[in-house]
Amino acid sequence: MLDFDEELKKFKPSLEVEQIEDAVYQEDLTDMTEILREMMRQSK
Repeated sequence: MLDFDEELKKFKPSLEVEQIEDAVYQEDLTDMTEILREMMRQSK
């Protein structure tokens, strides 16, 4: 049987996940609504 508390103590997040988090938080992500509005504006 697994001892979940013991396993959680051993857990270390991978460096890749942390790097992805940093990249996502630093990006200026455009909302889908903003994209659609811009497309509609350009089509007029």
